[in-house]
Amino acid sequence: MSEQQNATAPAVSADQRGNRKRVIGVVSSDKMAKTRVVAVTELRRHPLYGKYVKSTLKYHVHDEKNESKEGDKVLIIETRPLSKTKRWRLMKVLERAL
Repeated sequence: MSEQQNATAPAVSADQRGNRKRVIGVVSSDKMAKTRVVAVTELRRHPLYGKYVKSTLKYHVHDEKNESKEGDKVLIIETRPLSKTKRWRLMKVLERAL
């Protein structure tokens, strides 16, 4: 009976944990150990006037291997709280800064 329960219990995959947000941004600070500040800029259309408004949000991102540097374009993913301010994790570096 225990073999049936183990066989029918599905393995936990990324799909079952929910859809995690993925955002592309630019590293604006790399002065902390294993932490980066990533600025995410997006254009939003004003609901009344129709003009596009640029808004920038800054996220503290966990970078385990310290692989990103200031000016790099990176892909970050939402994760569990890692500290008081860190709720995002570095997934990969898309473009290196010159």
